[in-house]
Amino acid sequence: MSEESAMLTEQDLKLVDALQAAPRASWSTVGRALGLGAVTAARHWDALVERGDAWLTAYVGGELTAQLALAFVEIDCSPGAALRVASALAADPHVVTVEYVAGPCDLLAHVVAPTVRELGAHVLDRVAAVPGVARVRTVLSPRMFTEGSRWRVRAISPGQREALSPKPAKNRAPLRFDDADRALILALGVDARASAAALANELGVGATTVRRRLDALLGRGAIRVRCEIARSASPAPVTVTLWLRVPPDKLETTARSLAMLPEVRMCAALTGAANLMLVVWLPSQHDTVALEAVLAAKLPWLEITGRAVTLRNVKLMGRLLDAAGRGIGRVPLDFWAAVPVPEHGDRSGGRPGG
Repeated sequence: MSEESAMLTEQDLKLVDALQAAPRASWSTVGRALGLGAVTAARHWDALVERGDAWLTAYVGGELTAQLALAFVEIDCSPGAALRVASALAADPHVVTVEYVAGPCDLLAHVVAPTVRELGAHVLDRVAAVPGVARVRTVLSPRMFTEGSRWRVRAISPGQREALSPKPAKNRAPLRFDDADRALILALGVDARASAAALANELGVGATTVRRRLDALLGRGAIRVRCEIARSASPAPVTVTLWLRVPPDKLETTARSLAMLPEVRMCAALTGAANLMLVVWLPSQHDTVALEAVLAAKLPWLEITGRAVTLRNVKLMGRLLDAAGRGIGRVPLDFWAAVPVPEHGDRSGGRPGG
């Protein structure tokens, strides 16, 4: 296979879009929406996955993210060490995304842990300790306004998308989350379309229990399943990250306005001098100028304080990627895996902090 994936066919893009709208819909439902037979739809999807051009990812979302700590870590590397460092970081389940960028740093990593204390320990004792890391700068994200599960290829009609989209759950009882739910999410990470019966067999619990819990967690967005597309096969292959500064009293309304833009993949609040981060997917790097003009016109109080263009995606929400952005492996999104936390003083052996 060549280094770069060929652009997907219109039918492939429609299939990806359908699974973005309803990643666990039956093949008969997906096929009916697209005018295909169930077997044909399943075969096309299997071919996309086999080539690494598309895949499904399952992870915690919604109210469960409030129980976790997220940071964006800018990493400077020794000369020639960036991709070696990125590969080492990609093996870490707490480093969910790693990008080699042209911008204010060499690598940009998204790090998740159960608590801020554990997050800090992980950045100091694991991320900063990787050979070749020269310096790290860490900014916490107290709130995620929108993330990649809402991004769409936009290859199907609004009517098709509406027919596929699941209805929101009505049960708003307090959400509990325990080890059984953690095991369920990790099992979905292996096969996001696995049936309740298959998951029950894998986990050694009753199918009715799994179905009830899965429906509840998926219905209220506490588990997110999203369909991804390889960057080189995407109609929007360029990733741009913008650091923004907005007046604190306009943060909420600004973030909601930004989240409505079709190019936006992620919008997150930050604790640094820039208080908002925006990630967009664009047809080319030249489209950044037009996008910034739109932002200036719609949101004149917004100031862009930094920019980065992704030169290579090394890992995206647990999926390991090749140079063309195709999926070639996965690291479980186990945010609750043990994180070393020093009990007394500094155990870094005198290593300077980033």
